[in-house]
Amino acid sequence: MPAFERRVLLGNGLVALPALLGVGGLLLAGVPERALCWLLAVAVVVPTALIARWQHRRVVYPLYTLAGLLEALREGDYSMRGVQGGVLGDAIYDINALADRLQKERLQFEDSARLLGKTLAALDSAVLVFDHDARLRLLNPAAQRLLAGERHALIGRRAGELELDALLAAPSAQVVRHTFPGRSGRFDIRHAPLRNEGRSGRLLVINDVGRVLREEERQAWQRLLRVLGHEVNNSLASIHSLAGTLATVIAREPLAEDWREDARGGLQVIGNRAESLARFLAGYSRLAALPPPQKRELDLATLVPAVARLEQRLAVQVEAGAPLQVQADPDQLEQALINLLRNAVEASLATAGQVVMRWRIEGERAVIDVLDDGPGLPGSDNLFVPFFTTKPGGSGIGLALVRQIAEAHEGGVSLSARGDAPGAVAQLWLPLEFP
Repeated sequence: MPAFERRVLLGNGLVALPALLGVGGLLLAGVPERALCWLLAVAVVVPTALIARWQHRRVVYPLYTLAGLLEALREGDYSMRGVQGGVLGDAIYDINALADRLQKERLQFEDSARLLGKTLAALDSAVLVFDHDARLRLLNPAAQRLLAGERHALIGRRAGELELDALLAAPSAQVVRHTFPGRSGRFDIRHAPLRNEGRSGRLLVINDVGRVLREEERQAWQRLLRVLGHEVNNSLASIHSLAGTLATVIAREPLAEDWREDARGGLQVIGNRAESLARFLAGYSRLAALPPPQKRELDLATLVPAVARLEQRLAVQVEAGAPLQVQADPDQLEQALINLLRNAVEASLATAGQVVMRWRIEGERAVIDVLDDGPGLPGSDNLFVPFFTTKPGGSGIGLALVRQIAEAHEGGVSLSARGDAPGAVAQLWLPLEFP
């Protein structure tokens, strides 16, 4: 019997000790009716023993239940529940409630851990966690591929052994060249402090920016070659066809009476196609050779009306606004507005509409609007793609040049349908520089 049970049983016996001593005293004093005294003693001792045993079980068994529940909680088993009621009913109720809460929190933690694990596994970025001794404690599959090792062989190794201590010591958020066992190139390095169980640690995130840049470069080359190939093939096909036709005309014996006119016309078409191809390549050169903007302070209240006066095909309406100072390259910004205005005028001429220019402040940027009453935007998402055009004889350079100029000024440009009337609105915005 455990010591606790013995103490409980002894305590129950002490409750009956005064009665037992009284009966014993009567027996020792030789009180008459000794048989009656023995009967009285039996009547006192037996019920006392039975009551003590009952009280013992009533106190000890709930404590066993309580101890079993606490042991289950300590071992992480939150499924056990105690029967409420009895002398420890309130304590059992609280432990059951605690088990419910711990079970719910464990499920939430397991769901969060699974979500975190799947997220880390899906990341292309390498994520590594080091403890206070600079030992690796966690890494995702991308980090494992970068370090070219098995997970069990990497966990527990110091940052110095993995040649990562220099990255942890360097400033965060910088691009460095580094050679890892699994890859080399340019990487964006970011790290931050962590705390786990009261101890410090480090989080290291490594992004392979070189691969992203190479993929973007590859896609850009593919787009460029596709457009160049299309334009050059169209021109060469026409030139090749006309050259063959002219060779046939000249090879006739005798020559036709109008062979000179045929030759002159064919050569003129060949010249026109060659000139068109030259203009196309010159437009590409303009995009590729755009210099950095030479910014200075400009007033849109002066620049916008000046650009509007350059258009002679249509009277452009300018909505007067307050002076608005921006930092921009005057030549490049004027060229961008001319391109937007030219497109708006050509759209409005087709519908005998008008064009409106205005400027305003929107948050922390200056916005220039060019509105037209034309037929609206064409159904294409490639309007800003270089060399893409919806106009017969268009070069596809204008909008691409506008976007390049706007982005060089840390701004942007957009085309959208008007909500108040038919037509489109072009918006060019620049950041405002507050003192």
